[in-house]
Amino acid sequence: MNARVGRDGGEPLVVGVDGSEPSLRAVDWAADEAVLRGVPLRLVYACLWDRYEGGAVAQGLGRPPAAPPSPRDVVDAGTERALARHPGLRVTADVLDEEPEYALVREGRKASALVLGTRGRSGVAEMLLGSVSLAVAAHADCPVIVLRGSHDNQATPPVHGRIVVGVGEDPKNSATVRFAAEEARRRGVTLEAVRAWRCPAHESTGHPLLVGGPERLYEERAAEELETALRDVPEDVEVRRRTVEGHARRVLLDASHQADLLVVGARRGEGHLGLQLGRVAHGLLHHSACPVAVIPHPDGAA
Repeated sequence: MNARVGRDGGEPLVVGVDGSEPSLRAVDWAADEAVLRGVPLRLVYACLWDRYEGGAVAQGLGRPPAAPPSPRDVVDAGTERALARHPGLRVTADVLDEEPEYALVREGRKASALVLGTRGRSGVAEMLLGSVSLAVAAHADCPVIVLRGSHDNQATPPVHGRIVVGVGEDPKNSATVRFAAEEARRRGVTLEAVRAWRCPAHESTGHPLLVGGPERLYEERAAEELETALRDVPEDVEVRRRTVEGHARRVLLDASHQADLLVVGARRGEGHLGLQLGRVAHGLLHHSACPVAVIPHPDGAA
């Protein structure tokens, strides 16, 4: 891996930090990803985040837990951590005096991607995703990568050798597949494209001679949609195609156990609390066994 990459420009990869252990682990992952992309790494701390999250940094700085680090200590520690991992990486850092949701969404307008860690403090808490990550994933203009599950603090080398992409209801919208294919090519791993399908119950029952007929038609349609979605994947990317009967959320959650990254499109809609993610992306962000990349689409389609 060439640690000098990141010096030559390009939109930075932005990682949110708050002094917690999950956010410091996110710095490790983001540093690897920035090197893969050949872009700078930018650390952002929003000052209105809870100050008591800084125990991990305080310990690293030799301070007692009762003396929490300042915001500048947090970003300085994150910068040192990234440079220790990749000495040639270009790293910048800022402390912003505003709510993290607004700060990160704004940062995303000039970022190649945003990287966020989960904020759980226990095994049970880590099953739940913080409101910051959900809000950013619902509003950011760039890809948002949330480090769910056990990612071993690394984007590289690959653990499972597989990037999984969920193909949604609009296979002609290629942004999600294009992002996943680029990630697979950077890592030199297989791209597994998954299309979940279901046959309505009222169509699967009928004349005994027609048993299996409707299901076969839905499966064939899913396979055709998968081919449409993959039509522009570069030839040097190894692709595995899978059509699976079942709910998309469950199918993709199962696939996440053998993936280094799960990539899904952002189906966004207006709810009573404002712009929100669709149920599939929302469920994956809460329960995926691996990092999840949420890719926005101009028309909001998944």
